Amino acid sequence: MTLLGHVKNGRIELDTPVSLPEGAKVEIELTVPAPAADEAEDVSLAQMLLKYAGKATGLPPDAARNHDHYLYGTPKK
Repeated sequence: MTLLGHVKNGRIELDTPVSLPEGAKVEIELTVPAPAADEAEDVSLAQMLLKYAGKATGLPPDAARNHDHYLYGTPKK
């Protein structure tokens, strides 16, 4: 059975009233309309990943220069 509804004041309201048994299990699938082509922003992968820049902690001071050593065991530079 598929029921349609919407969120109002943080609660789900069904578009068509229906009587469900107490304790019935339900599954909710959120459907969000895709933005129109003129609304979609052209964002590069680098721009999307920029929010993670500078977040790594506890790395050795030479991690950038010797990342292959720490990842794959190659000799340090």
